[in-house]
Amino acid sequence: MTTPIETLEFQSEARQLLQLMIHSIYSNKDTFLRELVSNASDALDKLRLESYRDKDLEADTSDLHIALETDPAARTLTVRDNGIGMTREEVVALIGTIAKSGTADFLTKLKEAKDAAASQDLIGQFGVGFYASFMVADKVTLVTRKAGTTEGVRWESTGEGTYTIQEVEDAPQGTAVTLHLKPEDAEDHLYDYTSPAKIREIVKKYSDFITWPIRMAGEGEDAAPETVNSMKALWARSSAEVTEDEYHEFYKHVSHDWQDPLETIRLQAEGTFEYQALLFLPSHAPMDLFLRERKRGVQLYVKRVFIMDDCESLVPEYLRFVKGVVDAQDLSLNVSREILQQDRQIQLIRRRLVKKVLSTVKTMMTADTEKYATFWREFGRAVKEGLLDDFENREAILEISSFASTHDAEKPTSLREYVERMKDGQEHIYFMTGESRSAIENSPHMEAFRAKGFEVLVLTDPIDEMWVDAVPGFDGKQFQSIAKGQVDLESEEDKKATEVAREQQNKDFESLLSWMGTALGEDVKEVRLSSRLTTSPACIVGDTHDLTPTLEKMYRAMGQELPPIKRILELNPEHGLVTGLREAHAARPEDEGLAETAELLYGMALLAEGGELADPSRFIKLLAGRLEKTL
Repeated sequence: MTTPIETLEFQSEARQLLQLMIHSIYSNKDTFLRELVSNASDALDKLRLESYRDKDLEADTSDLHIALETDPAARTLTVRDNGIGMTREEVVALIGTIAKSGTADFLTKLKEAKDAAASQDLIGQFGVGFYASFMVADKVTLVTRKAGTTEGVRWESTGEGTYTIQEVEDAPQGTAVTLHLKPEDAEDHLYDYTSPAKIREIVKKYSDFITWPIRMAGEGEDAAPETVNSMKALWARSSAEVTEDEYHEFYKHVSHDWQDPLETIRLQAEGTFEYQALLFLPSHAPMDLFLRERKRGVQLYVKRVFIMDDCESLVPEYLRFVKGVVDAQDLSLNVSREILQQDRQIQLIRRRLVKKVLSTVKTMMTADTEKYATFWREFGRAVKEGLLDDFENREAILEISSFASTHDAEKPTSLREYVERMKDGQEHIYFMTGESRSAIENSPHMEAFRAKGFEVLVLTDPIDEMWVDAVPGFDGKQFQSIAKGQVDLESEEDKKATEVAREQQNKDFESLLSWMGTALGEDVKEVRLSSRLTTSPACIVGDTHDLTPTLEKMYRAMGQELPPIKRILELNPEHGLVTGLREAHAARPEDEGLAETAELLYGMALLAEGGELADPSRFIKLLAGRLEKTL
């Protein structure tokens, strides 16, 4: 009995991706087989796990394996597994669309990529390896049956925008992907993928560690099928037995990345409870690193049995980019995500993994500065999130963190290096947050620090606005915002020398400060003299525990109601505009124009820090009027 064949369209993003694949953006097309074998391995993992959890599942698990079949006459290569299989709905969802977060962003980046290497990296990040089949095939046929069901599905496409799908009755359990291969073309790196020798070479190179047997027909007509991979779990072998290339290929298998990892981390625990871990730090951030819908976590195995992908309980949110495998010996095979969150062994493994990752990065800082620079550039923003919620490792996170600084316009500094450069008598680690380095460097708040040679950390990541208020200090030195509270850069000797002059200055400006505080009362909580200005007439600062304007904007954007936050206006007592205003106010205190001058002074200070005027048109009108009178 034949069933009707339906023709469906690919989702538009999937269609675009297929075209990129077909037009050969990859120089190394051999990797298509790695992706198909990896998918087959996942299907076998899932079936074995499901059979443990559902004892009534009607599925054959007696000989789980992957088979590779070549037919030179028909020019086909088939990758077959007897794993979990798919229903019709799953085929449409998994192959007809790109069911991944950030798809639109991904395709935008893909189109912007200037070279083939960049394009590969982007595709690898989204784990859409099945589409790689179209690099080497004119047509792809997929036949699948979900374990425990009776109806199979046949899917077929030439990658031109549509695919056909129909139900079939005689499909075996699992999935078979048959590639109708393009003609061999060595110049285009298209090899003879019907050649058993070529297929064995690719499997040995890319998939030797797969823990399921990968079988091919033996040599000779009556020869039994041969297993062509070693099936040794990398994390269970001693490091002396594993080559760097094997680690790299295993990383690509678990991460669906196309680049080599930045660092490989091995961990083995024996004693009360045993586990082995093989972790990787990627060499570049995935594009969904900051997307809410992303998946995170490492693969969890129990006694070599796959339990789950993306085990979030083993990796904190701020280390969500870490990939790899943890194989625990003493957990139940029926463990669920909910149970894992409460499991004491899992919590102890997690603590150990976190400490190992952080110590690895710390070693990298001194042993391989270039590698560390890459790590921090790609993942620093995520790592700093740990300063807000991982109190146990806060000091370790601070130790491995780097920040832009006024010490060097190009090279970031560690906090340890900052502390070593601190001036005699300096008690604080000075910093300023802002939207860009340029905005911070040109801020009036920097003037006295620049004049006196004090180093300031330049913090421009949104997360910086939050952790600086939560973290008290580093190595006994407190963090101090140069845009908040009172700033005192004078030594005790300098203070004594200028004490009398300062007192006189405060007395001279007392009347002006009081009057301006009243005149600008709706906008500022206080007007005072500044010790942080050298060339600007005024600046706006926050009280020690006030939210910064940027943080205030962030909270309001998230829909949080906040009371109005008034800040402090500081005046430079050495600036001609300020001294002139003081003299004018003393001479003619009733002059209404002076209130407008005070308003303009406040507006200029607000603009200088990148703030927004409450009434820009009024400010421009006042300024235009003043300029007109000077002509």
